[in-house]
Order: sequence, then C-alpha cells, then structure tokens
Amino acid sequence: MMEGPPKDTNVARAARLDTATISDALDRLGIVGQCYEIKGRDPSFRFAGRAFTMRCGPAANPPGTVGDYIDDVPEGHVVVIDNGGRTDATIWGDILTEIAHRRGLAGTVIDGINRDVALCRELGYPVFSKDHWMRTGKDRVQVEEMNCVVTIGGARVGPGDLLRGDADGVLVIPRGHEEAVLAAAEEIHAAEEHIRAAVRGGMRLDEARRQFKYHQLQTRRD
Repeated sequence: MMEGPPKDTNVARAARLDTATISDALDRLGIVGQCYEIKGRDPSFRFAGRAFTMRCGPAANPPGTVGDYIDDVPEGHVVVIDNGGRTDATIWGDILTEIAHRRGLAGTVIDGINRDVALCRELGYPVFSKDHWMRTGKDRVQVEEMNCVVTIGGARVGPGDLLRGDADGVLVIPRGHEEAVLAAAEEIHAAEEHIRAAVRGGMRLDEARRQFKYHQLQTRRD
C-alpha cells in the first residue's frame, strides 16, 4: 500500500492560525512577510502550504511558455508566481486551475492577475492575486526562472517557504524563521482567546487587555 506525502507539522500549525495573528507575530520579529494587495478571488478561500516559485517577464520573440510547469508542482504546495505586479495580462486561467485542483495543490499566489475566476470559485480552488481580468498572457508573458527567490506584494518568497492565505490576504513565513513565527503567533492567539473569555465572563475590555498585555502582543522584541 502506497503512503501519501509525510505530514508537514508546521503547515498544519499555520492552517490553524489566521493571517492577522501571524502578521502580528511577523511584526514582533521584524520580518516583512505580508504580501501587500494580494487577495483571494473569493473571500471564502483559505490555504496553507509550501511555495513552488517562479518568476515571469515580458515575452521574447519567439515567446516562451506561460504554464507547462504545473505537472511538476508537488501535492499540497502553493504555486507562487512573480509577474512583477503586471495587471494588463494574465498569468493563470481555467486550465491551470482545473489541473491544480485535480492534483491536490494548496493554492496559487500571483503578484499580478488571473482570469477565469468563475471556475476557481466553483471548484473552491484558492487563487490569490492583485486582481482579475480576461486578457491573455500568451505571447505577452513567459516564465523566466523557476524554484527561485521571488517578490510577492513586496515580500520575499523562497522555494519551500510557508504561505498562509485567508479572507484578509496572504503572507509568507520564511523557512528559516518559521518556528519562531509560529510560536509567537500561537502565543498571540492564546492571549486573545483569554481576553475574549475574560470579557464574556464579565471583565471590562480595558482590564482584560491590560491583564493579557494586548497592546504589546505585536511589539518588536529584540
């Protein structure tokens, strides 16, 4: 009997946390991981997974390919595409969405735009990008490099880095810092749960926040 891929404990930990909590943990540790202006094409989209990265650029003459990599992305990974924030041509569409969904990928994150939003919503396949529009990237955009360091919404993403996306956006936890970031995020989450419980029990909010040090949760610590 074949076994599936080994469970990634830190992906599971990230999936239990929301991006707002992880964002506060990144701030505490002085790490820029919030991907500015990158949003889910549907507010219900959620994912956690490791990055499979690529960098794209303007098409050459003759043009290169925009999408023949999809069968090489490991199950459970996130396709991360740096298209330089380009918004006049897409880099992802319905064929890639269908294959990615069928192959069990965690999601797609694009510093740029995609099209065919109806299908990703129908399938529940998470696509996070700057926007969506229908104009094709074929003969306009090509893949320049794969498994490289890229920039997504001003945040650095390396191959294998941990990404988390939800209704508030998407962020990256650099692989070399993920244990510290996740531990800090879990601490912040626990403190906020204590505050909620205290208020439900009749405590004033300002007192609960003082008791559990709410205003220092995201403060930079050296």
